[in-house]
Amino acid sequence: MDKFVIKGGNRLKGTIRISGAKNAALPLMAAAILADGSFKINNVPALTDVRTMGKLLQILGGEVSFENDTLHINTQKLSSFEAPYELVKTMRASIYVLGPLLAKFGKARVSLPGGCAWGPRPVNLHLEGLKALGAKITLEEGYIIANVPRLKGGKIALDFPSVGATGNLLMAAVLAKGETVIKNAAREPDIAFLAEFLNGMGAKIEGVGESVLKIQGVDNLTSCSFNNIPDRIEAGTFLIAGAISEGDITLTNCQPNHCDSVIDRLTLAGCTVETANDSISIRREDDLQPVDVTTGVYPGYPTDLQAQWIALMSLAKGVSRITDHIYHDRFTHVAELMRLGADIRMKENTAIVKGSARLKGAQVMSTDIRASASLILAGLAAEGRTDVSRIYHIDRGYYKIEEKLRSIGGDIERRAGTL
Repeated sequence: MDKFVIKGGNRLKGTIRISGAKNAALPLMAAAILADGSFKINNVPALTDVRTMGKLLQILGGEVSFENDTLHINTQKLSSFEAPYELVKTMRASIYVLGPLLAKFGKARVSLPGGCAWGPRPVNLHLEGLKALGAKITLEEGYIIANVPRLKGGKIALDFPSVGATGNLLMAAVLAKGETVIKNAAREPDIAFLAEFLNGMGAKIEGVGESVLKIQGVDNLTSCSFNNIPDRIEAGTFLIAGAISEGDITLTNCQPNHCDSVIDRLTLAGCTVETANDSISIRREDDLQPVDVTTGVYPGYPTDLQAQWIALMSLAKGVSRITDHIYHDRFTHVAELMRLGADIRMKENTAIVKGSARLKGAQVMSTDIRASASLILAGLAAEGRTDVSRIYHIDRGYYKIEEKLRSIGGDIERRAGTL
């Protein structure tokens, strides 16, 4: 099993091109189910999760191929409406196919994502919303069984602005009969982009980017070509990499307005951040200042950058508090950061971080995508050698991260290793 070996202390300097957004590409791939034809989506990174979704589409009868960073999907031979456990268990985003399959075939059999249950979990928002559109849903042997002659428009008020539920219900509603209104919809750029993609296919969606979406159902959709948006979480991670290394880096192929929340906090922490039309530059020359962060739904600070911020604050000159209101238990990286010398105390869903002048290299273990990123950032700033194991997590969300870091001076290499 591969690991990263990092020798810290280098000042990162140079330019990095940000890849396309994984979290935007995945629902677009699922949306292709809704129309028969050939799709071309540009600026899509060949990440593990993207390939997993591609395999799922192939199981359903589609054809999927990559050409550089362009994804080709042909849905003319789609015939299956079942998403098997073997694939869904590896990626929660696989549940995105539920709404499109139900809208397309009038039935769907989709495995529950790993770790979910029939109850007050995020997946319940998907199911209750589909019921509001007329679907009959049961749970059998770990599978969601959904049936409906044709979905009918309805009013849906989400208890929480879930990105996944908003996307799934949006894809279901575009082929429903009549008008659907989704209130308290997620406003993340990934959802706005999905709505634009669906409109490009012939859907009628109003309120794109707002918390209330109005959808007039249509009888059919057509295939199209689209350019994927840049990955704001990758951009935020590299901005924090520049800050933690006292670096001077520029990110290209990004949308600065998608990164406002992290840019604001990096400025408060003592960094100089400048933006242009599609680029962001960051430079740090002075001591890091402690800055509290509370995660929230967009446009708030992203939970996917919480772990990276804790790594950064481990070197700040003072005490900071990082609270996660999206995932209260998303702090598995804290124990690993403490192995590097970080001074962190947990109080419920808040990490209280006492900044230190230095971190020291050690062997650490990744537990998820963003935890992996935080350990890499900390390793880049730590004295000596840091080994980060279980890096298959990072390959799900960051495209060739070690190559990008090496291109700006990071001493990091991928090696065959053990747990």
